[in-house]
Amino acid sequence: MQMCSCNSSCMPSTLDTRSRPTPTAGAPRTLPRPVPLHRTIWQVAEARWATAATALFAIGGIVHLAGGPTWLFWTLYLACYAAGGWEPALAGLQALRERTLDVDVLMIVAALAAAAIGQVFDGALLIVIFATSGALEAIATRRTQDSVRALLHLAPERAVRVLADGGEEQVDTADLVPGDLVLVRPGNRIGADGAVVDGASDVDQASITGEPLPVAKQVGAEVFAGTVNGAGVLTVRVERAAADSVVARIVTMVEEASETKARTQLFIEKVEQRYSVVVVVATLLLLGVPLLLGAAFEPTLLRAMTFMIVASPCAIVLATMPPLLAVMANVGRHGVLLKSAVALERLAQVDRVAFDKTGTLTLGTPEVVDVALLPDAGAAGLTEDGVVTLAAAAERGSEHPVGRAVVRYAEGLALAVPPAHDFLATPGRGVTATVAGRVVEVASPRGAAEPAVARVVAAQEAGGRTAILVLLDGRACGVIALADRVRPDAPAAVAALDTLTGSSPVLLTGDNRAAADALATRVGIGEVRAGLLPEHKVDAVRSLQAAGHRVALVGDGINDAPAMATAHVGIAMGRTGSDLATETSDAVLVRDDLTALPRAIALSRRAERVVKANLVFASAVIVVLVTWDVVGTLPLPIGVAGHEGSTVVVALNGLRLLRAKAWRDAV
Repeated sequence: MQMCSCNSSCMPSTLDTRSRPTPTAGAPRTLPRPVPLHRTIWQVAEARWATAATALFAIGGIVHLAGGPTWLFWTLYLACYAAGGWEPALAGLQALRERTLDVDVLMIVAALAAAAIGQVFDGALLIVIFATSGALEAIATRRTQDSVRALLHLAPERAVRVLADGGEEQVDTADLVPGDLVLVRPGNRIGADGAVVDGASDVDQASITGEPLPVAKQVGAEVFAGTVNGAGVLTVRVERAAADSVVARIVTMVEEASETKARTQLFIEKVEQRYSVVVVVATLLLLGVPLLLGAAFEPTLLRAMTFMIVASPCAIVLATMPPLLAVMANVGRHGVLLKSAVALERLAQVDRVAFDKTGTLTLGTPEVVDVALLPDAGAAGLTEDGVVTLAAAAERGSEHPVGRAVVRYAEGLALAVPPAHDFLATPGRGVTATVAGRVVEVASPRGAAEPAVARVVAAQEAGGRTAILVLLDGRACGVIALADRVRPDAPAAVAALDTLTGSSPVLLTGDNRAAADALATRVGIGEVRAGLLPEHKVDAVRSLQAAGHRVALVGDGINDAPAMATAHVGIAMGRTGSDLATETSDAVLVRDDLTALPRAIALSRRAERVVKANLVFASAVIVVLVTWDVVGTLPLPIGVAGHEGSTVVVALNGLRLLRAKAWRDAV
């Protein structure tokens, strides 16, 4: 039962961008770091009031147990009422003005009734539970809203538009229209989706497609708003307005998916309404009917107040929250952050897991995996180490990920890399340098005419690898193959999830088919969907859901955020994940440990079983106590003892899931 007093105003339907800063034209931008969690908690009013209520309740309990003055602990408990209850009370009054009843109304009435008959501790505990629940939901809403708003800062706000006479002007990217020409200088972010009409460069578009390496862009190539230009200069023809760009669509999809999830709370609200009506009506009947029949006022009032106490949802709430919070704490200690009890409940229902590729199943950085000699290597007297040495010497001055990978590989082999001179990097082609008086070129093999070279390159690329050609004085001597590094724990995690869920995980990636198939074979995934843009990943998740699956999507990039929001559960990589992916997700693998995921799913399923058992027990106790009070005479001390005793039993039963043994035995 949801106890939050938040309404739809917590999540606005549109984001206000009027306060966004205006940077220089085309200036590189990165997503702002999210507000630290402790600061977010302090900024949320519900959290401050819940903290105050909890502190007052704790101090009052200490004074009470220590035998302190009655007036003192009563004052502290009543202060707890005021701190934690004023917002639910206001929400309850608003509901009454709209001629509806909800749990807020019931909570306030039950708390006041408890105080009226001297059981102020019960009422204060109920206040604390409701206030804490409302604060947790408000914090989650605030964090999600901030992260979606941060995505709007990815694309630059200004761009350089090329005029008809060849001049330039700075304009807002929002004013760009299809057909405009935009000049993108080295290192700047591209301001609009479009096609290259002049120039060549390498563009880092991992934030959109998830590809681990910058992609060579030449005339006719498609580019996306928010991606980062490399060392070349590009002229781009705008093909989509700012509102229709890939980045803008990501924002829209995240918002739409979040709103879809929020609508699932309608059923809970109906339950709250009906439960509140039944309890209030029953209490009034217990008070009014006997008085009309001539019963004495004081014992009748006592019976009605006792009913209000024993029928309160306190036991039901505690039957649910302790096991969920215990599992959240337990998995948190082992590197899995679950953002809410709702996320845990959803995780327990997962029966199909989908993985992103780059940065999720892989480390997101290329490594040299093979070196192949070509016929001209023999004539030049080169071995494999010799080819690597020359390539590393030429690439030492490069900032390209491929160049850094080659240099790392040479260092790992402890090769003596000679100095290079006359270094030149050509966007989309490669690098050239003079090493020991000879010209060394490390280049893309695109368009290689020699059959022997083409065969070796094709064989490497068929295996999902990136091939680069090493030439000495214009003669091709070797091919160096690179691939993204697979996380060491990925195969074990995939196998465990296959066994746990009864269905094989699926790979959803923006990378090419060959690379995706090669990775899937290495980690044990049978189903692969490659070449996906963000909206295609959303469609893939929806197709899995249409087949009857509860899907968990594990990803790390901004491009994964819409699919995360659409999935039953979104899970982000904590160390390598983007800010938006981390904030949009329902859970975070803080240590990027994939093997923690199947344990977390198994433990969440155990929590679900404990919750059901607790609910049955707590409901049975309430039914017994209510029946006793209605058909007999339930002494107030027994009613309070039964009510509080049931809460203690279900709480302790749930807290068993805090033990380290529960984690070890999960799978």
